[in-house]
Amino acid sequence: MRKEDFKSIYKENYPKVMRLCLGYVNGDNAQAQDLAQDVFIKVWENLKTFRNESSLSTWVYKITVNTCLLHLRSTKKLKISNYLPFNLESQSEHVAENKESQFKQLYTCINKLNDDNKAIILLELEGLPQKAIAEIIGINHDALRVRIHRIKNELTKCVTNE
Repeated sequence: MRKEDFKSIYKENYPKVMRLCLGYVNGDNAQAQDLAQDVFIKVWENLKTFRNESSLSTWVYKITVNTCLLHLRSTKKLKISNYLPFNLESQSEHVAENKESQFKQLYTCINKLNDDNKAIILLELEGLPQKAIAEIIGINHDALRVRIHRIKNELTKCVTNE
């Protein structure tokens, strides 16, 4: 593999990988950067084994999900971070505090989900097509749609403190 090819893969996928990692670590930028670095090391090391059975970006997402899940299992419990992956500075202070509180609450609720459901909702929030999510997770599309509906209901209850 040429270095230029890897640079292209990195440049195209890094923002998506970083956002997904941020979701797994409650917006902790330093941890997310470490995880993203681990992902791209694995991509580099395993690119020659990529079989083109799915798109390259789907393969990178699968590596990202597996890397993040491995990290979660090794750390057991994550601390809620004060960092968010969103820039709230341009908003008024009151609105910014409210948004920050909502994002923290959402991340807290997402982190209460089991590993598979967390992966599903973070990929859904990333805007990945549901068929690609189903492929990454390893379930059929209809089952995924049902799970997403249930996850959203669970998160709504959690965020609204029901």
